Amino acid sequence: MSNNPKVKKAFESLGLTDNHSGTSTGSKWLDNQGVAITSSSPVDGKELGTVYSTTPEQYEEVVKSAQAAFKVWRKKTAPERGEIVRQFGNKLREKKADLGLLVSYEMGKSYQEGLGEVQEMIDICDFAVGQSRMLHGFTMHSERPNHRMYEQYHPLGVVGIISAFNFPVAVWAWNTALAWVCGDVCIWKGSEKTPFCHIACQNIIAEVLKENNLPEGISSIITGDYKIGEIMTNDSRVPLISATGSIRMGKIVAQAVAKRLGKSLLELGGNNAVILTESTDLKASIPALVFAAVGTCGQRCTSTRRLIIHESIYDKVKENLVSAYQQIKLGDPLDESNHVGPLIDKDAVNNYLKALEEVKKSGGNVLVEGGVLEGEGYESGCYVKPAIAEVENEWEIVQHETFAPILYMMKYSNLDEAIEMQNGVVQGLSSAMMTTNMREMEKFLSAEGSDCGIANVNIGTSGAEIGGAFGGEKETGGGRESGSDAWKVYMRRQTNTINYGMELPLAQGIKFEL
Repeated sequence: MSNNPKVKKAFESLGLTDNHSGTSTGSKWLDNQGVAITSSSPVDGKELGTVYSTTPEQYEEVVKSAQAAFKVWRKKTAPERGEIVRQFGNKLREKKADLGLLVSYEMGKSYQEGLGEVQEMIDICDFAVGQSRMLHGFTMHSERPNHRMYEQYHPLGVVGIISAFNFPVAVWAWNTALAWVCGDVCIWKGSEKTPFCHIACQNIIAEVLKENNLPEGISSIITGDYKIGEIMTNDSRVPLISATGSIRMGKIVAQAVAKRLGKSLLELGGNNAVILTESTDLKASIPALVFAAVGTCGQRCTSTRRLIIHESIYDKVKENLVSAYQQIKLGDPLDESNHVGPLIDKDAVNNYLKALEEVKKSGGNVLVEGGVLEGEGYESGCYVKPAIAEVENEWEIVQHETFAPILYMMKYSNLDEAIEMQNGVVQGLSSAMMTTNMREMEKFLSAEGSDCGIANVNIGTSGAEIGGAFGGEKETGGGRESGSDAWKVYMRRQTNTINYGMELPLAQGIKFEL
């Protein structure tokens, strides 16, 4: 455990110990039976503690608890369920500083970004509370006299959530807050790289459930590697699997869920680009581009990976970016004067180094050299320098998403070419254009423009707000979470026809007389 008093305080406030079960049916933590998982902070390399993975037998107990809870939870009115989510949001407000610090320390993102992630949880709770009074259907006119038709939505049942290390708490909240108001119960497999984050969240919601005398299985967690995830994705008792992670992982999940004709919500990789047109306001754009590229040390699915720059301003953009990168402060993310913290672990560092080597082998011109930082304050070996390289869009390394702060620059001469380059990757999550030209903007946002699920103008590719549906197209998976009408994926649709007349006419005017 770190000697940092703030980390110790956060552990105490969030009900954590350095030896913890990773399986819970609510406030009940099951015995330590599985494999021991040691969580180490990329900030200083120190161990947070040990968490024990979920065994197949414990998974069965979790599912049965969830099924029992669903029978009670679905009977609550949607506004009653919204009230529980409201209380959860208020608990998060009370714990924001401590949970944000835990996110920063266990995952490595800056403390400000850790606080921002918890704020996302609070925001989606507020959104879900409002949504709990708007789970609306539609009324249609029937072709038959004295008949009424309408559609309504019912909860699915048990929702399985698989989240990644880079947003160790917010993505779970995006899913679970909406699933709860829809009447579902949730089983969450958080990343084994950030187990204390999801244990802390479970402790918070368990308090709310206990205070309201509600069944524990409304919220459960399981812990472990892909093996426990496979058990859940293959389980027909879990009608919806929401999975966030790599494209490789998503394809495995999609096939397993489709094989049993279940539903999947996939949020997978991104290879996000920003188009800078001739009319770009560079003074406003450069800070946004730098944050989008290096925020969370390049470990956001919405991080900017590629800059597609008009040839007329290319040299100016290059000069400004190189200058801006010299001002980035790297170091302990708990120190708010630093902009960028570490990568999650040594594997991520190796992938970063391999990508830079591949760029050079392919003929790329490295403008801002990367490398691993060493010495005092960098003992974990996970701190790396954000890098910039001039490349060609079709190179294999550029087509691949590297989860690290490597920014690729390339030129274009006309807008059609730029859009083709932007769309010329298998991922389709986030995109952006920097322009002051309305015609360029409208083309980028039209059907012949960006093919991504998110298309921004004069802001970066990262930093999505709760109110809009979040997700991407192509190999990003097609899922939508958070705002808009994303709630519908957590429910099953039902069409109802009511005959309030004295006769039973058939549809399409069919006559059937005995």
